[in-house]
Amino acid sequence: MGTPLASREAQAEEVVSRLHEAYPDSTISLNYGSRLELLIAVVLSAQCTDERVNEVTAELFEKYETPEDYAEASEEQLAEDIYGITFHNNKGGYLKGIGEQLLAEHDGEVPDTMSALTDLPGVGRKTANVVLQHGHDIVEGIVVDTHVQRISRRLGLTEQERPEAIEADLLDIVPESEWQQFTHLLIDHGRAVCGARSAECGECVLADICPSAKGDSDIDLASGEPW
Repeated sequence: MGTPLASREAQAEEVVSRLHEAYPDSTISLNYGSRLELLIAVVLSAQCTDERVNEVTAELFEKYETPEDYAEASEEQLAEDIYGITFHNNKGGYLKGIGEQLLAEHDGEVPDTMSALTDLPGVGRKTANVVLQHGHDIVEGIVVDTHVQRISRRLGLTEQERPEAIEADLLDIVPESEWQQFTHLLIDHGRAVCGARSAECGECVLADICPSAKGDSDIDLASGEPW
């Protein structure tokens, strides 16, 4: 297997450095033009591809421009307007609830604190982190999506399984200046090389420091299962 660096801090810094070289233009892939659109897009992206979300929101954002628009629509209509999004019925209810709560508690504005954001329907810590980082330029955490969860375990940066626990480990070892970009780099790497079922270790710039690398390791540390 690849040989990780002596400490997790050193491993994290080397991972970030190499991935910056591999993906110099790494950034968020959701399309949005306002904080509200960002919030809606991220809520819709849960267990759904960003590509599909962008297809749906291209029309959604023309029809719904304000919190009032979402609050005044029925859940059924919203679910129909986001049809094709995973769990569209549930998310239709989230969108209506978000509109109502933004009006009732935040003067129609998207809040800028973790606690206020996670009080909104359908918004967990991951979603709140994205909105804070890209909507308010506030970076106080690391977004742990499925790519970050998988790749950080494969690289030996954490042994935790839950996103919240993984984030806590990563916050201790990833340089604070890289907290936002770390997520985008791992997402790009996950899509291009280190997939859940299609890890291309022979093409990976991290293979020599990855304790999960195929050919050397029999175990995928992300799942604990044999390759």
